[in-house]
Amino acid sequence: MARVDMKGEGMPPNPVGKPSDDSHTRGSFVERRLTFQLSPIAPFSLEFTVWGLRRRPQNQVDRWDGTTYQRVISIRGRPAEVRVRELGSREAPRLEVNVIGDRVHAGAEGEVRALLSPLLGLEVDLKPFYRMASREPKLRELAERYRGLKPGRFPTVFETLANAFACQQFTIAAGLQLLNQLVRRGSVGLNTQAGMVFGFPEPSDLLRVSPRAFRSLGFSGQKTKAFRELSRKLVAEPLALDTLINRKNEDAMNLLLELRGVGRWTAEYVLLRGLGRLDVFPGDDVGARNRLAKWLHRSEPMDYASVQRTVDRWQPYAGFIYFHMLMESLTATGKLRVG
Repeated sequence: MARVDMKGEGMPPNPVGKPSDDSHTRGSFVERRLTFQLSPIAPFSLEFTVWGLRRRPQNQVDRWDGTTYQRVISIRGRPAEVRVRELGSREAPRLEVNVIGDRVHAGAEGEVRALLSPLLGLEVDLKPFYRMASREPKLRELAERYRGLKPGRFPTVFETLANAFACQQFTIAAGLQLLNQLVRRGSVGLNTQAGMVFGFPEPSDLLRVSPRAFRSLGFSGQKTKAFRELSRKLVAEPLALDTLINRKNEDAMNLLLELRGVGRWTAEYVLLRGLGRLDVFPGDDVGARNRLAKWLHRSEPMDYASVQRTVDRWQPYAGFIYFHMLMESLTATGKLRVG
C-alpha cells in the first residue's frame, strides 16, 4: 500500500493539532485522527478526479461514496485510512482530509500531503489547457463538461504497472476484479465502519503470494511471472524505477519495455498514469481510441498512428484528452452523472 514512513517513534510532547484530542478506544485499539485542509489549484472537482482514478465502480482501492474519497495507506507499517471530501467550489476549491489509524499523529501531515498532491493532481495548473480548448468549440464543450477534472497519478510506478498487468487483454471492469482479489490476498486489511478495506500491496507482499495462488485468483501464467519478477526486482532494488522520473519519454519507454510483461500500451500507460506525462495518449488502448473516434464522429475505426496524428494538435495535453475520454465512457454508461 502507499506508505507514509515516519522517522522516529517518539510522539511530540505537544503536537500541533494533536490527533489524540480526537481519539477514542475500541477495545485495545486506539483510533487517532488527524484533520487538515488542502487548497488545490482551481478549477478542481473531487468527483471527476476520483473517477479518473477509480475508472469503474469495481475498484476497491480508490473508493468513492458520492461525497468522500477513501484510500488505505501505511503509516509506521500499519494501515490507516485517508478520507477526503470537498468543502469549496470548483473555482475556489478546498478539501478536508481526515487520516484515521492507530499510529496517526501530527507529524504525518506533511507525508500525507505529499501523497495526495500527485494522486489527486492538486498542483497541476491546467489554465493553459483551458485557454487552448477555448479556441476549438468541440474541445471547449468537452473541457467545460468535465471542468475541474485533474489527471491523478497512482502513488507508485509499481502500482501503475500492477494495474496495467491486471487489465491487459481484459476489460477494465474484469481487470479491476482480478486486482481486487489480489489486493485482498496480498495486503493487510483495516477494519472500518464500512467493513474490511485494503490498501495496495507492496512488492514484498506480493512475493508472499505463491504462483499457484496467483493462478487461483485468475491470473495467467505470463501475468503471474510479470508480477513476481517485478516484485523481486523492486525488493532487491527499491529505487530501481525511480530513475524514470527524470528521463525523457523515449528513454523511460525503453527502460519499461525491458520489463517482463511490458509492451507499448503498458509503457505509455505508466508514462501517463504513473509519471504524469500529459503529452502521452496510450494509442493502443482500444476503449479510449474507440471513444475518441465516436467523440470526433469518425466513421472509420482508428489505429495507433491515426490516434497520434489526431491528438498531436492538442499537445502538450494529449494525455489529458485520454482522461476526458474516460469521463465520456463513464457518462455514457451511467456511472458518472454530469450536471
